[in-house]
Amino acid sequence: MVLTFDPFREFDRLAGQMFGAPGVGGAATMAMPMDLYRSGDHFVLHCDLAGVDPGSVQVDVDGRVLSIRAERSARTDADVQWLRRERATGTFERRLTLGDGLDLDNVAATWQDGVLTLTIPVAEAAKPRRIQIATGGRTSPVIEGSSTETTAIARS
Repeated sequence: MVLTFDPFREFDRLAGQMFGAPGVGGAATMAMPMDLYRSGDHFVLHCDLAGVDPGSVQVDVDGRVLSIRAERSARTDADVQWLRRERATGTFERRLTLGDGLDLDNVAATWQDGVLTLTIPVAEAAKPRRIQIATGGRTSPVIEGSSTETTAIARS
């Protein structure tokens, strides 16, 4: 489950639009758009970071909060006269509050063609499993089921 509404982020985005503050609210999100999905026993997160030096990207986990921070430098040639400048520059950060049931000690990060990919495995305890029922010394047929626990990832 992904929570998509954050009133403070919305306020920052609106303030940035009204007062033209670059890199605030919506601009920061647009500078680091991401996709998140579950595939089997892991979650996959892709962040588009075109034009960002991979050495400036920082991924941290603090408790249940995953933070991605990146910096895109502006071109500063003195002889350049800008006619249009739409690509956001500066430092951008995204934070995701992760739900229980994820193996945060085994998060893997890769970089290819300006896309940061994080693979977050589901913890063994959160995976569906079989439970065999024993009755008075004999075993009955196996009953299969799936975990009712859902692993939530929410944007904060």
